[in-house]
Amino acid sequence: MKEQDKIPVGKVKRAAKFVGTGAKMGGNYVKYYAKKLIKPETSKAELHEANAKDVYESLSELKGSALKVAQMMSMDQNVLPTAYIDKFQLAQYNAPPLSYPLVVRTFKKYFGKSPKEIFDTFSNHAVNAASIGQVHKAILDSKELAIKVQYPGVAESVSSDLKIARPIAIQIMNVKGKEMDVYFKEVEERLLEETDYILELERSIELTEACRHIPNLVFPTYYPKYSCERVLTMDWIDGQHLREWIKTNPNQEIRNRLGQALWDFYNHQIHELKTVHADPHPGNFIITPTEELAVIDFGCVKVIPKEFYQSYFELMAPDVSQNHVTFSALLEKLDFIRKNDSQDERDMFYSTFKEMVELLSKPFHTEIFDFSDQTYFQSIFSLGERISKDKRFKKANSARGSRHGIYINRTYFGLYTILHEMKAQVRTKVEIKIKKAS
Repeated sequence: MKEQDKIPVGKVKRAAKFVGTGAKMGGNYVKYYAKKLIKPETSKAELHEANAKDVYESLSELKGSALKVAQMMSMDQNVLPTAYIDKFQLAQYNAPPLSYPLVVRTFKKYFGKSPKEIFDTFSNHAVNAASIGQVHKAILDSKELAIKVQYPGVAESVSSDLKIARPIAIQIMNVKGKEMDVYFKEVEERLLEETDYILELERSIELTEACRHIPNLVFPTYYPKYSCERVLTMDWIDGQHLREWIKTNPNQEIRNRLGQALWDFYNHQIHELKTVHADPHPGNFIITPTEELAVIDFGCVKVIPKEFYQSYFELMAPDVSQNHVTFSALLEKLDFIRKNDSQDERDMFYSTFKEMVELLSKPFHTEIFDFSDQTYFQSIFSLGERISKDKRFKKANSARGSRHGIYINRTYFGLYTILHEMKAQVRTKVEIKIKKAS
């Protein structure tokens, strides 16, 4: 893959790149409608394909928060057309890497030395490249290490990038601009945290220690001496990325065992620690040669507020959706229904979110859940498709839910999707200790 020798870091240069991308998208629309006049059967898929290619190429060159948002959206198959999902998934661990001289510049800025002056060996080329940073392999005192190096200018450009990218995201997602403000704020806060490698180092150590007791789960050791604001050093873990491992067609026993480890990992964080690794995409998990599940990235972490946790999981409790008064009150607390909604809007949101909650909480209420069940996932996708096409939602200010739900929903959706790809059968019964609303 071709390496980049530079990244646009100034606001003006980055803004110009976004503006150019918007212009290309506009040109693609003109071409699409012109072609449709001549060939009425022309599919909109061609437009999405052209736009997805232009947007991804621009974001890949810019790196940073905009590319990270693209990665996040690619995890939800109900948000984007397929062309965008296919392109944006590349951002998980296959973005164009930076050239070695830029990596050397980062090391000299923070350590006063080049990588090869610190480590016995250091790979000139990245072995992995994603949205915020890239990974190099190094050896020190016979120990193999993974060195994550953040792209230059990423941390400083988070807020401005999101403001500039906002119109493109709104166009792709087809929602009203004002609906997105509170959610963009939440995303901005998490992304700023994700660019702080000192914070990631602290959280990585805390969470790995808190979850080390979970069977079939392993974590790298982290090295503060060789870490700083823009560089993070940890053990290198051999193995296959999750999707590569799935392609080997492992037997059902190991699918179930590692699926259980993944479920237990998230269940413990959410319900015991109230702090969760909120980036469950396959690129963050490795299957080791000893058939254990390794978690290798704690950049995105969501601390769950007590009040949100209480309401969210009471909503998911068995039979709560059958109590109209209690369920309505919880929907209001979580901003799914608003006091100024008309009665028709309340009825529409109530019935839709009732169906959604009953679907998403289904694994919580059974001893063992079979995530290979295609019917279950098709029900989720069908509901999402119905909502995305329902004009009443757009008219009624359809971006709903607490800002804290963005990363919790993303966590569960990502977890369910991975377990579905693994075709795992997992003990999922969740006993949640919550104080019921009166």
